[in-house]
Amino acid sequence: MRYAWIVEHRASYAIATMCDVLSVSRSGLYGAMQRARATTKARDDARIIEEIRRAQRRHRGRYGRRRMTPEIREALGQAVNHKRIGRLMREHGLGSRKRRPFRVVTTDSRHAHPIASNVVQRDFTTTAPNQKWLADITYVRTDEGWLYLALVLDLFSRKIVGWAMSDSMPQELTIEALRVAIGGRDLSAGWHHSDRGSQYAAADYRKILRERDITVSMSRKGDCWDNALMESANGTFKVEACTASTSPRVSRRAWRSSSSSAITTPNAGTLLWGISRRYSSRGDGSKSSPHPLRPAH
Repeated sequence: MRYAWIVEHRASYAIATMCDVLSVSRSGLYGAMQRARATTKARDDARIIEEIRRAQRRHRGRYGRRRMTPEIREALGQAVNHKRIGRLMREHGLGSRKRRPFRVVTTDSRHAHPIASNVVQRDFTTTAPNQKWLADITYVRTDEGWLYLALVLDLFSRKIVGWAMSDSMPQELTIEALRVAIGGRDLSAGWHHSDRGSQYAAADYRKILRERDITVSMSRKGDCWDNALMESANGTFKVEACTASTSPRVSRRAWRSSSSSAITTPNAGTLLWGISRRYSSRGDGSKSSPHPLRPAH
């Protein structure tokens, strides 16, 4: 009680005087104050940890420190340092799920099709939807083999706007993904950037782009940085949208089959993935912006 009274009135009286009058030592007072601060900090840490657990359950364990920070600030309605959140995530095993190291070659640049110049030149800035699209092919491991996904990303909203899947990489895979994107949106006079793989350099694919006055841009040979945002989106998509696990402690596992994959990926999951997730490329970790969309058939 005496320590509490001194702390309460320390703005009005000198601490040394109050300690003398109440017959308490200053070392004892400062020790009590430190213990009180430690108790308050532990209580606050417990609240933050609980919110982190809720957020990881809600986002299937896919958020790291950068995306988790604005999430916790919104949940608690107060400022929380990102270093504190990172420390608590590490100490309690609440870090984001990591990719497993495996690689499949999806780009075959040894072909006779014409190669477009790199018009985009790593300028990934946009001011509105449907100005620049990025395209690429990625893959997911299943018990029946590799499942290939052709994806189209809108640079403004950072959403997957076109997709198709197959157990091989035929020309029709990329064309189908492009048709899904065009079926719901208008990229007239916009830019389409991809690698220089045969699927994107083929005449049928280029014809669809040419008919809509879309400028074709292709990465330089062997330079993944020219399409860095699409490469990053591929990796993030496989970790965040293509996983059956809801626990951050459970590593992602192979899908049973390519047919079961169709249930959990792009048809239903992609739009939700693009709309609800936070983007660390935006300084405030904000969520996806609205995107004009017509129903695709």
